[in-house]
Amino acid sequence: MDTGAVTPVHLDKVMDGLAMNSALPAPLVRRLFGWRRGMGKVAGRQDLTEDMIAEIIAIDDHWLLHGLALNDRLPDRFRVRLAAHRDKAVRSALVTRAETAPREMLERLVDDPDPRVREHLAQGRHTPPDLRARLAADPDPAIRAALARYWTQAPEAVRRALLTDPEAEVRAAACSTYFAHGPHPKPPPDLLPALLADPVTRAGAVIHAVLDADTLQRLAGDPDGEVRAELARHPGLPPSARDVLAVDPALNVRVKVFARPDTPEHVRAEIHASVHELSRSTADPGPDADDEAVLQWYRNAFARTELRIMRLPWVTADPLPHVDSPYVGFRASAAAAETLPADAVARLLDDEEEIVRLTMAHTAPHLVDPVTAESIERRYRRRDKFTFWWDEKEVLAFSPEALHRFATDPEPRLRSFAPRDPDLPPELAEKLAADPEARVRRAVAPHRNLPLPSLLRLLADSSEHVAEAAGASPFLPVEHMERLLTWAGL
Repeated sequence: MDTGAVTPVHLDKVMDGLAMNSALPAPLVRRLFGWRRGMGKVAGRQDLTEDMIAEIIAIDDHWLLHGLALNDRLPDRFRVRLAAHRDKAVRSALVTRAETAPREMLERLVDDPDPRVREHLAQGRHTPPDLRARLAADPDPAIRAALARYWTQAPEAVRRALLTDPEAEVRAAACSTYFAHGPHPKPPPDLLPALLADPVTRAGAVIHAVLDADTLQRLAGDPDGEVRAELARHPGLPPSARDVLAVDPALNVRVKVFARPDTPEHVRAEIHASVHELSRSTADPGPDADDEAVLQWYRNAFARTELRIMRLPWVTADPLPHVDSPYVGFRASAAAAETLPADAVARLLDDEEEIVRLTMAHTAPHLVDPVTAESIERRYRRRDKFTFWWDEKEVLAFSPEALHRFATDPEPRLRSFAPRDPDLPPELAEKLAADPEARVRRAVAPHRNLPLPSLLRLLADSSEHVAEAAGASPFLPVEHMERLLTWAGL
């Protein structure tokens, strides 16, 4: 089959694949600089010469420059040059690669007129501390809030400035129950009274409070369910207060009591049952409800899921008592432990809950025997949206014999694994290239043993993802690459 007979259904995607094809010769790379229907992927190639980079900059196309700015192999002198470019999206893209950026570039961008550029610098772990600290005085409160959320280990002077910022948005970000990175910061003790008195910082400050009788009473009676939830996980919470919070009307408060190591088992069981019952029947607050009522409704509705997905470090630290727990979150937490005996590992790998099986397999893939590995993959259905990450990983290894057998398996997921064998026989690769499932065709498209006629057919595949994978195949002959570029008018 000749590419002259191929009419790509998704020409844009074929060009995207070709742009990242590791076997694309330099003269053909240059021809792709003229492509204007993509997003500049060719500028992200790792093999661009300085002459090519200069040529891209001279073309001055938005998407090519954006792709170039995201290229972590871009030489420093070109980064500094692009830092002065008029396109704010290009300058913003430069900052997302700050881990390899020269200081001169970052110095230019810390006062950039575009807030997105400064926000990326505020968020970036690789922004030099002295430049990052300047953003604590940025005129835009959104930038200061981003700094507070992401720079959790900022110097005390910076943290103090953010915790006492005149804007509520900034203070809330600086004293929160959620930060983008760990470890979470601890506020200076002298600021705690003011943080506990401020409605926007109170919930974030609770865990650091000293629970004297007056403070405990005030926090336990706070109208904000998030404040009471934070009180429920305070390590110094007295048993009497814990038992009151165990029947709190806000289900997210009960969940925090459920997760405590000192909660009696009968109380934990009662909370589990009540959350499952009440979260199903929680009434929609209606269109006239205020924001707090809507937020609490969402927390109540989510409480049942929170029980499933919670990860408890104290369980992981002492997993054996919880391997057969009736609670999914406890078993999943136990499955995150790396010190379990073989029989406990086996039980968790065969758990009825997918999230537990996958957690255990991810923790100890070397302990998963071939039969169990196949069972885990065959049972995987992504029923739980919190196990989607498994799709993106190759955690479990299979022998070439198993992969060859998978090539004709009724299960599409297993068929898509077959191309993992670099020595997959050509006849099996050819069969997979004609598979009715796009995920299977996509997996085999870049395989070295795929016969050329089958690869060429995939360039015209109805699935854009398959077509892109075929264009990216390093086993596509150069003459066919040239014909595709000609077809595209390049």
